[in-house]
Amino acid sequence: MVDIMRFMAKVFFFVFVVTWGIDTAPGNLHAADREVILATTTSTVDSGLLDVLIPVFEKQTGFRVKTIAVGTGQALIMGERGEADVLLVHAPEAERKLVDQGIGIHYRLVMHNDFVLVGPASDPAGISKRQISAALKAIFEKQAVFISRGDDSGTHKKEISLWKEAKLDPRGKPWYHESGQGMGATLQMASQKSGYTLTDRATYLALKNSVELVPLCSGDIPLHNIYHVMQVNPERFTKANAAGAKAFIDFLTAPETQTIIGDYGRSKYGEPLFFPDAIRP
Repeated sequence: MVDIMRFMAKVFFFVFVVTWGIDTAPGNLHAADREVILATTTSTVDSGLLDVLIPVFEKQTGFRVKTIAVGTGQALIMGERGEADVLLVHAPEAERKLVDQGIGIHYRLVMHNDFVLVGPASDPAGISKRQISAALKAIFEKQAVFISRGDDSGTHKKEISLWKEAKLDPRGKPWYHESGQGMGATLQMASQKSGYTLTDRATYLALKNSVELVPLCSGDIPLHNIYHVMQVNPERFTKANAAGAKAFIDFLTAPETQTIIGDYGRSKYGEPLFFPDAIRP
């Protein structure tokens, strides 16, 4: 009888541990369970924000983050395939499709900044201080060099939508070039060719001293740049690190982390690179 009771007690304890996630505490994590695969946009990497946030998360939780910086479109594809545990991206319309399909769960608003149309100080198309649609029309009419990321990233998606709203299609024009690379490389290419490009403000501020480009068009509501985080549904992909992904989401949206996000860039650039938006449920 005593042996049976001991056995039942062990079974109860095991169920309790699994149900409440006690084995996910930092000291109890197995090596294989420590890695969290984060698929994210290049802007969160190029801006340096993740270099600040990830070490704090790893120290607090015991998880280790493997960051894969790609365009938002590619990050979402990784989510669809179950190749990542958590996504930090900035293309709300495309993100919503994953949530509606039940692939993305715990979908949370994290932060925002904005997109900026930058170009050479000489401004050959004369777009300075114009509304974004008028600026793009001027570039189109002047056939000024424009460098697109062309990589299905969140920034590329935004750029294409802005051209569409202006009722213009620059694809195939000799002055319109696609870098097929991240934001940092695209800014360098625009600088070298004395061309225009659309960039998130954070990456531009982080790299502005290494490029000969200046902000020429900004502030319009269509240029808002919103970042969300979501977990890849472990019921759809059983190998996903559910505990690690949820811990990362909770970390990003925690008040302490939101404060770090809001302060990032102030001392170096004189202004924040991102604005925290998470609201605790």
